[in-house]
Amino acid sequence: MLEVFDKVLIANRGEIALRVIRACRELSIRTVAIYSEVDDKSLHVRFADESYWIGAPPPAESYLNIGKIIETASKAGVDAIHPGYGFLAENADFAEACEKNGIVFVGSRSTTLRLGGNKVECRNRMKQEGIPVVSGGESIIDDEHEALALAEEIGWPVLLKSAFGGGGRGIRTVRSREELKEAFSAAHREALSAFGKFGVYVEKYIENPRHIEFQIVSDGKGKVVHLAERECSIQRRFQKLVEMSPSPVVDASIRERVGALAVKAAKAVSYLNAGTVEFIVDKGMNFYFIEMNSRLQVEHPITEMVTGLDLVKQQFQIAAGEGLNLSQEDVRLRGCAIECRINAEDPLNSFLPSAGLVSRYHPPSGPGVRVDSALYSGYEVPVHYDSLIAKLIAYGGDFEEARLRMKNALREYVIDGVATTIPLHQFIMEDTDFRRGDLSTDFLQRRLPNPEKLKAKQRVNSEIEETAAAIAALYLVNKGRKPVRTAAEVRSRNVNGWRSSHAYSNRWPEGWRHAEDF
Repeated sequence: MLEVFDKVLIANRGEIALRVIRACRELSIRTVAIYSEVDDKSLHVRFADESYWIGAPPPAESYLNIGKIIETASKAGVDAIHPGYGFLAENADFAEACEKNGIVFVGSRSTTLRLGGNKVECRNRMKQEGIPVVSGGESIIDDEHEALALAEEIGWPVLLKSAFGGGGRGIRTVRSREELKEAFSAAHREALSAFGKFGVYVEKYIENPRHIEFQIVSDGKGKVVHLAERECSIQRRFQKLVEMSPSPVVDASIRERVGALAVKAAKAVSYLNAGTVEFIVDKGMNFYFIEMNSRLQVEHPITEMVTGLDLVKQQFQIAAGEGLNLSQEDVRLRGCAIECRINAEDPLNSFLPSAGLVSRYHPPSGPGVRVDSALYSGYEVPVHYDSLIAKLIAYGGDFEEARLRMKNALREYVIDGVATTIPLHQFIMEDTDFRRGDLSTDFLQRRLPNPEKLKAKQRVNSEIEETAAAIAALYLVNKGRKPVRTAAEVRSRNVNGWRSSHAYSNRWPEGWRHAEDF
């Protein structure tokens, strides 16, 4: 129990808001939820002690509206705000607004967020501290000709990366001068859309690297502890899909050496609370700092599973000024944990986003299985927010047990009404490269053919589609709704212009189970 905090506002939505609510209950802290118009029936609104409407569905009018959130926090009389991840979690202006209004921000300080939010400044700071970084520019570039000159100096290929924000947004791989102009414009547009401001830097592109990050916690007074690594190499367009801890290529000596670098990086910026130090790893097992994420990560549950620690409760204890109640020697890894991000996207149709009514929902269970989600039968997946709708975590005594538990959990997981990435994760769990730990950020490009070729090679036949449509129709009749009568009608159903169907299957059609089949 933390007597410092009586009431906390959660400036987020969905599964992470629920995650924070659960931690607050264990700490006897009352909770305040905020919600947009389309989230009025969300579980975080139902289970919080209080809830307040925050604005229209677009994030800029609700979950990114700093003034409105601070006003609501003052009205509710909260002591602290937990930002979750995404939205305003790494926004220095938001943290500063909390500080000015006497509200504790459960995260890092605004000064640290401002430094970490500028990837170029943070990178330069690490370089000064003797922490290895990938070769690249030392300033923000807003002119394509300057970018071209630097790329020629560094050598092709290069990465154009947004200097602000994260989550894989505003990044483009450029392999020649001919590609640079369009890539520069694309990175510009995406950065403006995602972060509200533009600025890129140029970095040497390392071919087929691994992406490994270290979880850190710091009391802000010089005590920093790392909680080992997470392997995050399976990505699509620089956004993570599957994570695991420990990494299959990190042994005790590497963990100690690189963990010390992560601790050094945190101390270099006077880090406070929980965060991650992220590294790119080349084929020679050389680790290079790429960025620091000054917040709780989406994949934090796998670290919790292998360490036995509750990271959200740790965040609150640090924010309350109680400091860290553990030392580096206290951190012990036990077993292996894998997380699959379940996104509302169609992997059989170029990963198009999917939205609409979840007509049936059945989460898996069993030994070592954890589901972090805000879904339920009858929930309407909105079009306005990130496509992540659930996180499925499997824990085992070793990698193989964790993999088998994940495989079984994916088979049991039923989400009908919207397309999901469950079939893709089933595919990955069976893949031979995944099973032997042969991972890199180009894993999907190596192991999966183009989605269009997938559809051409293994198309669901009309008889299966008609059967699925008939089942969907029967279900709708039983629910008192107008049935969908044909497979064509099922395929053409739309919700607000987004593809939605009651006939989606959670499994690859027969013959799609092994990458070596292609």
